[in-house]
Amino acid sequence: MAETTLLPADLQAERDFLTEARAALARMHHVVEERDVPLIGGEDNDERFTNEASERAKKQRTQALVDLPDVPLFFGRLDYEAGTIEGHDQIHIGRRHVHDGSGVPLVIDWRAPVSVPFYRATRSDRQRLLMRRRYGFSDHAALTGFEDESLIGAVETDQAETFLRTEIERPRTGPMRDIVATIQPEQDDLVRAPLHPSVCVQGAPGTGKTAVGLHRVAYLLYTERERLSRGGVVIVGPNRSFLSYIRKVLPALGEVDVRQITIDELIRQPATAVDEPAAARLKSDARMALVLRRALWSHVGVPAEGILYSKGSQRYRVHDYELAEIVSALHESTRYAAGRDALAQRVAHAVLVQMERRGESPDDRVQNAVARSKPVKTLLDAVWPKVVPEQILHRLLSNAEFLAQSAGEEFTADECAALLWGKPVRSWKSAKWSVADTLLLDELNDLIERSTGSLGHLVLDEAQDLSAMQLRALARRCRTGSATVLGDLAQATTPWAAGSWDRVLGHLEKSDAVVAELDRGFRVPDQIIDFAAKLLPQIAPTLGVPHGVRTVADSLSLVETDEQSLAGTLVASCRTALAGEGSVALIAADDQITALYDVLVAAGLQPALLGATEDEMDTTRLVCVPATLAKGLEFDSVVVAEPAQIVAAEPRGLQRLYVVLTRAVSSLRVVHATPLPDALSVAR
Repeated sequence: MAETTLLPADLQAERDFLTEARAALARMHHVVEERDVPLIGGEDNDERFTNEASERAKKQRTQALVDLPDVPLFFGRLDYEAGTIEGHDQIHIGRRHVHDGSGVPLVIDWRAPVSVPFYRATRSDRQRLLMRRRYGFSDHAALTGFEDESLIGAVETDQAETFLRTEIERPRTGPMRDIVATIQPEQDDLVRAPLHPSVCVQGAPGTGKTAVGLHRVAYLLYTERERLSRGGVVIVGPNRSFLSYIRKVLPALGEVDVRQITIDELIRQPATAVDEPAAARLKSDARMALVLRRALWSHVGVPAEGILYSKGSQRYRVHDYELAEIVSALHESTRYAAGRDALAQRVAHAVLVQMERRGESPDDRVQNAVARSKPVKTLLDAVWPKVVPEQILHRLLSNAEFLAQSAGEEFTADECAALLWGKPVRSWKSAKWSVADTLLLDELNDLIERSTGSLGHLVLDEAQDLSAMQLRALARRCRTGSATVLGDLAQATTPWAAGSWDRVLGHLEKSDAVVAELDRGFRVPDQIIDFAAKLLPQIAPTLGVPHGVRTVADSLSLVETDEQSLAGTLVASCRTALAGEGSVALIAADDQITALYDVLVAAGLQPALLGATEDEMDTTRLVCVPATLAKGLEFDSVVVAEPAQIVAAEPRGLQRLYVVLTRAVSSLRVVHATPLPDALSVAR
């Protein structure tokens, strides 16, 4: 006979309610899935578009109502004073709205105004709450218990803090989880900030800035869905590994129609060449925008002679000085291609004026015919020739004289020399472009012909690493939309980083953005933050020192060994970490990580190698992480190999080390045979 487990009545009642809510969600999903989409007949393009949009909307709604087995439907309950909410003194708060089929809500979406007190009510500002309940769930979304926090009467324990710590320290494997059950008031302020103006979050490690950005997207889609649907929402991350790590957060919150891409994918220009470091840095500089503009507009010349247009026996002449005035008026007053078209029309208009003076009555068709005539085309080819971005950039990078002329005073002679290609490239059609070149081509393309459309909202994560030219490219795609900019200036590791947030927002054309700082580390233990913060005076002296809200016993270990014993010590450290619960990462310099991966495989530990596939962290608890891919990721336990080699691997190695040291949620072990960097050595 099966053993029967007796549960407290309240816990059993909550489990029964969870079962009821899941059944209700399944019915909601079934109703949408079975619903016929009314189709409009006919061959009209607008009708086909309407049908496709309806089908797409149904598919998205169906996906949004999928009951994810490892995601709890609710995480909190609010008990209000009687009469606060008509018909409901008690509401469950969850990741999405669930109703019983007749309109009676079972679970209220966390984004609804009535849910706000769950995150912001305090004893001094109860917001008419009597009690707040938080639920505990297993990794498979089974309800395991709950804690009640009374907002009236005597204070016995800090139950909210206990729950927060428990949830944060719960071991994790696989991709990032949402933090909807543990959002703190300062995070909630940013999540629920209005669509405009844009928001910039300077967040120290472990402060939850990425989670804030993702939850802000979910909130904005709840409050501004129709407005944002016109332009769409895009999340731009630093690499595919990072995007794979965060990919499940929004679907868990019911949002399935958000693109998550890298900036290289957004630009959509293939890159097959590799720049020298100096050239890459210079091409990423904002000064290049002025150089490109000069290079493009230098192709516009001065008419050497007038034109003669013939119609039947009539002759119409536009003199060279008239043409020069037209060209001068249009020069750099519009985009290049539009200026060329405008020149043809204005010359044609000058001809039509002469026709009218002779008593003729020309119409628009006559003007267009003049604009397309051979004399006008000959003028355009001579004075305002057609160009493509590749043609301009090829000439700029292969012709020293043209580069010097276009550079003006923006670049020195040595900088121009660094920009020039080392080997001649015969034609722009055969040129191979680097990643930095693709951004220059994108800039030129917009100077020639204005990009159309604008995103509704853009989220930039790890924005401190973006260059001025990358930010300008992003700005062109979000001209009328808003942005959420996330990053930490102390973690700026690229040599072309734009600099301060004022500069970042200026290049992004969002100078009116609200800049907020998160300095309380909820994820990383205080001992680890304090250790890593020893680097801040050297890498970001203007930033304040962050602090953690948690201390974890024995969370930081520094292990010194010798070269011969290093591999064995790392294997032993990984075994120790795996003896506990949750995810484990071995992080090392990029040129070391493959060899260390092989060492762990030989030791029988079955690690994954980050960057090899997109779902590495789904398949194993132990992941070998190249230092350059560690940014934005979190693991329960982290083993760092040879910090000195991480520092020596790149110009901003200390910034990279700061990133690496702040990836652990529970424990960090630093193993080294080479002496630690000076700032960390004195901290021991």
